[in-house]
Amino acid sequence: MKKRLSTILAGASIAALALTGCGQGSPSGSAASDTGAAASGSGSGGLTKVVVGVLPIAPSVAVKYGIDKGIFEKHGLDVELTTSSAGAAMLPAVSTGDLNFAVGNPLSVLTAVDKGLDMKIVSGYSDSKAEGDDINGVVVRADSGIKDFADLAGKTTSVNALKTQGDLTIMESAAIDGGDSGALKFSEMPFPDMEAQLDRGNMDAIWLPEPFLSKALANPDNALLGYPNQKAIPGLPTMVSFTSGKFAQEKPEIVADFKAAMTETLAAAEGDQAGAKALLPEFMKMDAKVAENLKMETWDGVVPSDQLAKLAELAAKLKFLSKAPDVAAMTVK
Repeated sequence: MKKRLSTILAGASIAALALTGCGQGSPSGSAASDTGAAASGSGSGGLTKVVVGVLPIAPSVAVKYGIDKGIFEKHGLDVELTTSSAGAAMLPAVSTGDLNFAVGNPLSVLTAVDKGLDMKIVSGYSDSKAEGDDINGVVVRADSGIKDFADLAGKTTSVNALKTQGDLTIMESAAIDGGDSGALKFSEMPFPDMEAQLDRGNMDAIWLPEPFLSKALANPDNALLGYPNQKAIPGLPTMVSFTSGKFAQEKPEIVADFKAAMTETLAAAEGDQAGAKALLPEFMKMDAKVAENLKMETWDGVVPSDQLAKLAELAAKLKFLSKAPDVAAMTVK
């Protein structure tokens, strides 16, 4: 089975670019022949080849785990992984058929549907923690006087990208704490740069995932303000797998096989987190000790329909979407 990791530059039509605001380019390798291989059902050893886009982040390692354990092969699939630096960049590539499937932020998928792209959610993937220590949080300086999310009004919080789950859940958390969600300010910034900007006083608060969150909280001058995912929507899904409506309609058997393989893979990875995290040093070029101690989302292939519906409604309420898409209608049965 092929297990090549390549870097993808999203391929997109002008219409798809207008809908998603993604960068232009074409995938590395022969994307057209990749998709054709999947469409024709041909692959190595009689397997069906599918091209799957993932983000270069730790939770994506579950797909590699499924490949290495032979789970995708068991379901008749020869998976080629490609990586993209931005989840939104994978949407036009899926829409145009350059990718057969992708794993990314569900809000990006909902936004694409709201803008007119025909996307279908195939499976769940990863969820934040409904209770206890979550996998992302907002950090402030311990002496800042910021005690709850409502106190962020008029202050600037850094997030890695605007109009995504970070600012959405922080705005809702401020409202829940009795504040004015419209009075919050956000600045887009890469995660590795955030802690230094907080230390220098250039940011009032920073939204961090693991392992950046634990690193920031190891500094006694910093304090955890809270977990916005838990406050806004407990168990909020952080990623789902998806495909295009066209591919789902034309190749339902392949989609069914991928859904079954992904569900089995995620259950196996969740039950063997140590084994999955052992792949991170190669997969992410991550220090082995950091990988071993990394806090991970919950891997789960079941589509979290209730949480996704709440996410869609919240995004519509805060004007991230023009209206809440019908999650049931955009989910592969």
